Amino acid sequence: MRVTFWGAARTVTGSKHLLTGRLGTVLLDCGLFQGRRAESEARNRALPFRPSSVDAVVLSHAHIDHSGALPLLCRGGFEGSIHATPASADLCRAMLLDAAHIQIKDAEWLNRHRRNTRALIEPLYSPRDVEEALPRFVSHHYEQPFEPVPGLGAAFHEAGHIAGAASVSLRWRENGRGGSLVFSGDLGRPARPILRDPAPLPQADTLIIEGTYGGKRHPTEAELWSALEAVVRDAVRRGGRIVIPAFAIGRTQEVVHALDRLFQEKRIPEMPIFVDSPLAAEVQAIIQRHREVFDEETSAAMARGEDPLGLRRVTMLREASESKELNDRPGTFITISASGMCEGGRILHHLKNTIEDPRHTVVIIGYQAEGTLGRRLVEGRPEVRIFGEPHPVRARVVVLNGFSAHADHDALVAQAKACGARNGVAIVHSDLERAEALRSALPAPDSVRIPVEGETWELA
Repeated sequence: MRVTFWGAARTVTGSKHLLTGRLGTVLLDCGLFQGRRAESEARNRALPFRPSSVDAVVLSHAHIDHSGALPLLCRGGFEGSIHATPASADLCRAMLLDAAHIQIKDAEWLNRHRRNTRALIEPLYSPRDVEEALPRFVSHHYEQPFEPVPGLGAAFHEAGHIAGAASVSLRWRENGRGGSLVFSGDLGRPARPILRDPAPLPQADTLIIEGTYGGKRHPTEAELWSALEAVVRDAVRRGGRIVIPAFAIGRTQEVVHALDRLFQEKRIPEMPIFVDSPLAAEVQAIIQRHREVFDEETSAAMARGEDPLGLRRVTMLREASESKELNDRPGTFITISASGMCEGGRILHHLKNTIEDPRHTVVIIGYQAEGTLGRRLVEGRPEVRIFGEPHPVRARVVVLNGFSAHADHDALVAQAKACGARNGVAIVHSDLERAEALRSALPAPDSVRIPVEGETWELA
C-alpha cells in the first residue's frame, strides 16, 4: 500500500491523496486548486492521474478545495462510488452546482471584457457534469464502518470543521501484513459555538494531517468578539459599509452568530446584515435538516424553537438585481458574500464597488491561500486587480483570523499526539512555513515529512 500526494502538498488547496495497493485505488478528496487565475487554470484543467484508474473516492468534506474536482473526475471516466457523510453529500449537490454556475458566469464576464483575440475561456465543467456525478455519492454516518473497496475498512469521525466534515480512518491487510492510516481532512476547533467538537483522531500507523495554522494560535472568543465590535464601531464612525468575504458553509454562520450576540448585548448599534449568496441560503436550509452536526447547546435551543444562529437578523439575497441594489444603499450595513478567498462569485462585485473608498471596511475572516485576491488584500497591496482591472486599495482592510474554522497549532499538536502514528506523519494542506512550525512541535519530528506534489510514500 502506498499514497501519492497530488494536491494540497506545500500549499493549502487542491486536496488529492491517492491510496493504491493490491486491494484497489482510493482517492482521498478531489478538490480544486485555488490561487492565481493562470496557475489555477493550469492545475485544474487536467487531473494528474487517470480517472478511470480510481476505484473509489473518500471525501472529507464539501468545501470546493476538497470536493470541487469531482465532476472532472467523473467526466474523465471514474465509475466508482464517492463516499461521504450525509451532510457532506447533500452540501456537495449545492456546492458543486454553484461552482459550475460561478465558472460559467465568470467566463462569460471575462470573455466579454477581453482586450485581445486569444481563445475564449471555458468553464471547467457544467451543471450537467455535476448532475452526472451526484448519483455516485454514497452516505455513511460518523463511526459507521464501510469498505470503499473490498478488504479496505474505513470510518468517518467528527472533524468539527464545517457541517458534515470528517476525518477518515482506514485499515487493511495486504500480503499477510496489516496497516492503518488516518487522514485528518480539515480539523475544526474545540469549544466553539454551533458545531460539535472534533473527535480525537483514532490511533494509526500513519497520519496525514492538515497544517494550515501550524505555529499560529487563535484568539479567545472574548478577544475575537471585542475585535469585531471595534471594527463595526469604526465603520459606523466613518459612515461606510462593511464587506466580509466568507465561505457559504461555516464562517458565514459563525460571523452572523457573533454579530447577533454583539447586538443582543448592545455592544454595537443595530444595522442590516445581507448575506448575498444564493448558495448560502440553500446551505442554511440543508444544514437545518442535519441536526446531527450541531452541539448540544445549539440543538437544545433549536428544539425550544429559538434562533441560536441569529438568522432572524439576516436578509438573504438570491437575485443578482438585489445584489446590485446594495451599491446604492446609503449608511453602514454589513454584506457577507462568497467566495471566502475572493476568487469568484458576488464578492468580487462588492469589492469592485467598495475597495477604492476609504469610508468602507473589508473584513477578512479566514485563511487566504497564496495567489488569491484575499491574500493580496491581507498583504496590504496598494493596488489589486479585480476582473482583470487595477483598483487602488483605499478601503480599510482588517484581518480577524479568529473566525477560522481550522484548528490552531495547539489543537493540531494535540490531535497528532492522539493518533500516535508509529510509522510517520505527513503534513499537508499548509504552506511550507506553517508546516515546518507544526513539524518542530510534534513528537519525533524526524519521522514527520512535508511531501511535495507527486511524492509517493510506501505504507505497508
